Amino acid sequence: MVKLHLGCGKRDFGPSWDHIDMDNFPHIKSHDVTKLPYESGTVDLIYACHLIAYFDRDEIVPILKEWKRVLHPGGCLRLATPDFYQMAKIYVQQNGADLSQFLGPLYGKMGTIYHKTTYDLYNLIELLSSCGFKNIRKYNRHATDHARYDDHSAAYIDGKLISLNVQCYV
Repeated sequence: MVKLHLGCGKRDFGPSWDHIDMDNFPHIKSHDVTKLPYESGTVDLIYACHLIAYFDRDEIVPILKEWKRVLHPGGCLRLATPDFYQMAKIYVQQNGADLSQFLGPLYGKMGTIYHKTTYDLYNLIELLSSCGFKNIRKYNRHATDHARYDDHSAAYIDGKLISLNVQCYV
């Protein structure tokens, strides 16, 4: 089974995963998430946690199509991204009391790069559908083979999940 962890950074899911990230950690196999070094239809699963927000809405379309290209029919794309709707709802419920807890998830500073956009479930479903993905739905991160790794797909504010965790299929 070929599984890709895109934008993994320091998180190493082990040898059963191919890790792709711009950083130079020992587990990184390749550095460009926009052009994957795989033949078409050869990948079973792609996981990208809090990565797509670093690309604007025009940039992400060809990237998602590239990811779709390498997935085999029935292959799964699993995404996690900040959930703008959930964060806005919490912020309003708090009467804007503590903006600081929202800044990291919304802007996602990584070195000198920041998030360029954010999504809610409706926007993400629309985007993925327009790129040809099917059966788009939220997933339970605790039921995945990468659940034991701490990443932003398990980000909470006030006990509420603020990561929009969605998977879809080719």
